[in-house]
Amino acid sequence: MVAASGLKYLLTLGGWRRGRGVVPQSRALAILVPGMSQVDNKSDFLEKKPHRQHPGILQLPHVRLPQALANAAQLLLLESSVSNVEKQVQALTNYLWSRHLPVEPEELQRRAMHLEKKFLENPDRAQAEEKLHGAVLSALRRTTYHWQELRYNEKLSLVYMAARLDGGFAAVSRAFHEIRARIPEFQPQTLMDFGSGTGSVTWAAHNTWGQSLREYMCVDSSAAMLDLAERLLKGGSEFGEPYVPGVFFRQFLPVSPKVQFDVVVSAFSLSELPSKADCTEVVQTLWRKTSHFLILVENGTKAGHRLLMDARDLVLKGKEKSPLDPRPGFVFAPCPHELPCPQLTASKPLACSFSQAYHPIPFSWMNKKPKEEKFSLVILARGSPEEAHRWPRITQPVLKRPRHVHCHLCCPDGHMQHAVITARRHGRDLYRCARVSSWGDLLPVITPSDLPPSPAQNDPPEG
Repeated sequence: MVAASGLKYLLTLGGWRRGRGVVPQSRALAILVPGMSQVDNKSDFLEKKPHRQHPGILQLPHVRLPQALANAAQLLLLESSVSNVEKQVQALTNYLWSRHLPVEPEELQRRAMHLEKKFLENPDRAQAEEKLHGAVLSALRRTTYHWQELRYNEKLSLVYMAARLDGGFAAVSRAFHEIRARIPEFQPQTLMDFGSGTGSVTWAAHNTWGQSLREYMCVDSSAAMLDLAERLLKGGSEFGEPYVPGVFFRQFLPVSPKVQFDVVVSAFSLSELPSKADCTEVVQTLWRKTSHFLILVENGTKAGHRLLMDARDLVLKGKEKSPLDPRPGFVFAPCPHELPCPQLTASKPLACSFSQAYHPIPFSWMNKKPKEEKFSLVILARGSPEEAHRWPRITQPVLKRPRHVHCHLCCPDGHMQHAVITARRHGRDLYRCARVSSWGDLLPVITPSDLPPSPAQNDPPEG
């Protein structure tokens, strides 16, 4: 709830401005949290547009795969010899969503020492050293997550395509849309996709910047996945012209440090790496290859979110400066700051995730109703934070109630806030902007620092 003292301060502030003969701004002041904010109207951002088109709105309508891609996916599955596809798709989906991060050797050793100490402290379990080691190993196997690498052969690649092609396309489309909506003049020419899999990033990028992109570099360690992605581009056949021109496939990252790409993407691929050291090396390499934007996407789980925050911190700390591109990095989205993630530092850590609606590929067993893809992402950019919007991000579904709206916000000061917005307290413009906003949008408010404090006055309760 909004603090009463903050509301008193707001009302007093309005009186102070009128008393000094200052003309009130065209946008109402808005107290979201203890402190004071106002609608960001430095350039009359609405420009006579309706509130439902305010510039913080970034949610896409229901995403639909290009018809050529959907047709190719259905054709390849029909021609395949994969049996019980529906069951295999469900099993793989459940596995990917329940996946945890690999346990590091140091953590395993720490757990083993802790278990050994517990066994030794229990006089009833006094045993020989050989039996003690066996008991510790047995306990570790029961209590430790056993991470396994997925080896994508031809069969598993097809199952992955059926399970994740449409949802992955939706999540990446949402990330690309944020860049295009906020920086419409950005026209990338080159893109690299690490862990390209079925090629959904290439299709989404072509859908977003097809007129400017001339080179797509798809990197995946699985030859079967690369072959599948290429066939999808050719309508499901091995021959013919690809639907998207300028696509190149390779199994290893480009070696030359001089080669950079306007956009570098890793979608649902960091979670496929077997250790933190491997992840660190890959993220550093991807950042060196980035000329403008590095986009990282993972499942909207605690494990996926933590993985992305580790990658974010690695880039922001900037221990490894590229001599060829010394420009620092900043967070373009979703965080409106470079401070520690408040979702992770909370007493009960939560995953910072978002949702994108999409129409699934109409496979024979599939329910044709729209679905929701839940994902976590971070978009890192080269330059300085001043180049980006520093508006609060809406991190949960907006709750619309009679005459008030609940918004959970990640704010530029690095804190999470629960704002209850009303037209009476915050002004008609902010109230309407909040009411038409959705999970993942930006709320166009700023916190002025140049307004003087003022003594509080009594605030009548709102009926």
